[in-house]
Amino acid sequence: MFDKLDFILEKYEELSLKVSDPDVIADQATWQKHIKEMGEMEPIVNKYREYKKASDALADTKELLSESGLDDDMRELAKMELAELEEKVETYSKELNVLLLPKDPNDEKNVILEVRAGTGGDEAALFGADLLRMYMRYAERRGWKTELMDINDTGIGGVKEAVVLIKGRGAYSRLKYESGVHRVQRVPETESSGRIHTSAATVAVLPEVDDVEVDLNPNDVRVDVYRSSGNGGQCVNTTDSAVRLTHIPTGLVVTCQDEKSQIKNKDKAFKVLRSRLYDMQLAAQHAEQADARKSQVGSGDRSERIRTYNFPQGRVSDHRIGMTIYKLDGFLDGDIDEILDGLIMADQAEKMKNF
Repeated sequence: MFDKLDFILEKYEELSLKVSDPDVIADQATWQKHIKEMGEMEPIVNKYREYKKASDALADTKELLSESGLDDDMRELAKMELAELEEKVETYSKELNVLLLPKDPNDEKNVILEVRAGTGGDEAALFGADLLRMYMRYAERRGWKTELMDINDTGIGGVKEAVVLIKGRGAYSRLKYESGVHRVQRVPETESSGRIHTSAATVAVLPEVDDVEVDLNPNDVRVDVYRSSGNGGQCVNTTDSAVRLTHIPTGLVVTCQDEKSQIKNKDKAFKVLRSRLYDMQLAAQHAEQADARKSQVGSGDRSERIRTYNFPQGRVSDHRIGMTIYKLDGFLDGDIDEILDGLIMADQAEKMKNF
């Protein structure tokens, strides 16, 4: 581990000199590439420097304690300092191990998040609307931007299907664990006898991908335009601005009618299509690499039940890590970090075993 850390530190210091070189600064593409590399290495370098500083201090304290002429007060102080430094060194060592774990190449990407109502009729659609709002509130809390790309609502406040683009650094790294079936247990407003109903919604989290990452032949895509439905002001419902894309080889269908402009809707629809195709490619790779897939928290399979939202008891339970919290209202208002942090830690622990 330390050979690797020394190499990273040396490389970082090398790049620090390069980005100050006038010739490199003049070549903006090279300069930006070096700055990006440094940004990726910086958390490891900073933590390693802290580790080295604490480790050196620990060695000095041990040497001090080995001296025979040390008075009792100084010896007691040195022992206390020794315990603190040993704890620091151990903590930094664990943190460095986590920082050195192989990174998911998609972690820093934006997210295309899809919510679909499952079993449960109107109640499932209302729950779908709750989930959509939860993720949009979470994005707001983190200072990320959201862009609703497509929505099919029920007219009574429910959402049958919605697609939202979430833009923010590290969005995928935190939201990727949300893929799967979310189950709700509550008494619907229309239920006169007070019976608890169980319904579900499915969430898919896809990294937004660039054109170069997906081999998408335009000849394989049928583009249909039609009149938008629902509220949207002038132009909507009067012009053929909505777009439907059908990817003929896979049968994937993407619709977008959020914008008044057909060109903008087409651009957004292609973004979603590329991300879905990329997701299919990843799923195929994961199927071939079953052992690697097992090292993750859950399979990420759309059919896997990952979480239950129990309204009568005010609790949220994540079945993958066995975590239950009793603050359902806050969770649905976007305060979901406690469970996300638990999922990330569990994922890191699994990866550490196999690293």
